[in-house]
Amino acid sequence: MTHDIAALAVELTDMAAADHRTAVHANSDDAAEQLAWRRLTARHGDRLGEIMAEYGWPTAELVGEEAARAAWLVAQHADRQLDIQRRALQLMQQAVSAGAAGPRELAFLHDRTRVNEGRGQIYGTQIAGVKDGAPVPWPCEEPERVDELRATVGIEPFDEYVARFS
Repeated sequence: MTHDIAALAVELTDMAAADHRTAVHANSDDAAEQLAWRRLTARHGDRLGEIMAEYGWPTAELVGEEAARAAWLVAQHADRQLDIQRRALQLMQQAVSAGAAGPRELAFLHDRTRVNEGRGQIYGTQIAGVKDGAPVPWPCEEPERVDELRATVGIEPFDEYVARFS
């Protein structure tokens, strides 16, 4: 079992590394690059589904900090696999409740899943695009409470966050 977990940790970190290398193609003007990105994230999403079925949420306690963060990244980018995103969200919520995962990452996944469902986000973590040099977030459920809600999960105020995108 220990070997399996070690191999799983390596597999997850390798997936995140591949994600980082190719993420620049997510919105590429080159259709082939964009398709390669979609195929990669779909393959990773499928694999995360198998991992969650076998192990539950891959927590830092199980696979180490780096691999746990990698699992979160894979879930975050499984945009065309809502079933995988929803399952990851559910398992990650349980892990956060048990103190085995961080509320900050959960907030990002929560927003990402809601945006993919066509609903307003809660924490304002997902940026739709840039207009006149300023980042534009996807619509929020309660825009007037975004900073208050962000603070509860350890995310910096919205203005500080979007300044990094400019």
